[in-house]
Amino acid sequence: MTKFVFVTGGVVSSIGKGIVAASLGRLFKSREYSVSILKLDPYINVDPGTMSPFQHGEVFVTDDGAETDLDLGHYERFTETCMSRLNSVTTGSIYQAVINKERRGDYQGGTVQVIPHITQEIRERIHRVADNTNPDVVITEVGGTVGDIESLPFLEAIRQFRKDVGRNNVVYMHVTLLPWIASAGEMKTKPTQHSVKELRSIGIQPDVLICRCDRALKANIKEKLSEFCDVPVQSVITAQDASSIYEVPLILEKEGLAQQTLQLLNLEQRQPDLRQWQTLIENMASPQQGIEIAIVGKYIQLSDAYLSLVEALGHSAIALGSEVKLRWVDAEEIEANSPQTYLEDVSGIIVPGGFGIRGIEGKIKSVEYARTQNIPFLGLCLGMHCAVVEWARNIANIKEASSAEFDPDTPHPVINLLPEQHDVVDLGGTMRLGLYPSRLNLESRAYSLYQEEVIYERHRHRYEFNNAYRSLFLEGGYVIGGTSPDGRLVEMIERPDHAFFLATQFHPEFRSRPNQPHPIFLGFIDAAIKQHSFEIVPSVTKKAVQEMKVGMGETLPAEIIN
Repeated sequence: MTKFVFVTGGVVSSIGKGIVAASLGRLFKSREYSVSILKLDPYINVDPGTMSPFQHGEVFVTDDGAETDLDLGHYERFTETCMSRLNSVTTGSIYQAVINKERRGDYQGGTVQVIPHITQEIRERIHRVADNTNPDVVITEVGGTVGDIESLPFLEAIRQFRKDVGRNNVVYMHVTLLPWIASAGEMKTKPTQHSVKELRSIGIQPDVLICRCDRALKANIKEKLSEFCDVPVQSVITAQDASSIYEVPLILEKEGLAQQTLQLLNLEQRQPDLRQWQTLIENMASPQQGIEIAIVGKYIQLSDAYLSLVEALGHSAIALGSEVKLRWVDAEEIEANSPQTYLEDVSGIIVPGGFGIRGIEGKIKSVEYARTQNIPFLGLCLGMHCAVVEWARNIANIKEASSAEFDPDTPHPVINLLPEQHDVVDLGGTMRLGLYPSRLNLESRAYSLYQEEVIYERHRHRYEFNNAYRSLFLEGGYVIGGTSPDGRLVEMIERPDHAFFLATQFHPEFRSRPNQPHPIFLGFIDAAIKQHSFEIVPSVTKKAVQEMKVGMGETLPAEIIN
């Protein structure tokens, strides 16, 4: 039967529960165990689709069109397993489901309460993930921090859950912070002790402690935590700060996290194959050249708003032996000044997705600058809309052209709503969401990158290319690289006379993986390297690179890396 691991957090938020869950998933996958990872988010929003990127960061979209927390992106990238709407659960979705059941009379007139009805609904969602794909292990990350009022129903639900499947089929893992107090010259365990005490007060005894820290834990610290938190010393795991999140699986492997978890779950101890992952870390540490990419965005104050984009750029750069330096450019700044002030000497320019009119004119200016200066350009979703508007105004000489999203009264809506979207009032979940096929033009750059006639990519948008302008667009020297299979919707545009000028209606960044870089990003980074790269001066020795691979100053045993 499926086994279950629950990951909770204490002391502070943003402690890295998602990376721990994703890393553990990677370690299980390296042992040929199938894995699914579930996120329980305590906010009352039904999903993050209508939440501000400044507050929540990126909205990650799954194949089946769920708008989810960015942690699901980590889960997919680390485990190379596609998640679905079943893998994202919020307080809002739980209460919505329970209220709908109450309205239908499912509770037969009974009083609906947090316990048992809310907690039962949460447990059913966890079981649903196991029943849907029948993985060997379901890892569940509980959002928030132990002690938060909004997290209590989720914690109570996972406490009850062990009765559903049996104590030997559940592991509770608690991630905490061990701060180093410089003035005292020592690491403090008290915050972790209090966090575990809080967790135990609601009936959950952690089986494993994951200790976030900026240096290795000494033996006496592990023994102290073992004594005070009632956790075996071998289950006190160091999670030391790493230079990259992709080092974390190797750090946790060296600490024995997977072996301890397998033992607690009564699963077979299999030898992991981490060779590809270790090669990834080695390549990250030894780039041959560097490039600088400008991201012209609306939410640059919070880089998490573009998390998948940043990761996708990194995946392709690693594969091509390069290092990417990002230049974050506020689109509103370009509106007031010359694009050259912000974009001169970059190796490539990206205009990413977003919503609303703020900063749009700056994005359009950035597209024009990339086109006229022959700088590799990649437009994503809203970036494609800006590229189409730039074409209409500056090449087709339609000066009043715009998108109906930016200007509902424009006489030339080169980007417009689909007819079926005109009467939509709700914002959440009403866009073209999830995986859709595109048929590629066999003469296009897009086809040369994908080497496939039909591709599948994830969408998140409401506005589309206006086909009334399609013939005029083609006369302007552009190529439509891909359309929907029926030819109705334009999915990709490009300029063949440019170093690299490609824009997509979809979000290719969602499907890039560390060991499987996305072909569009590979093409873009390759063009950027040819455009303008700089030499990387080696700053570490070969021995230091080997140490970096595991993040702890020692190499992995040969039997682990096979």
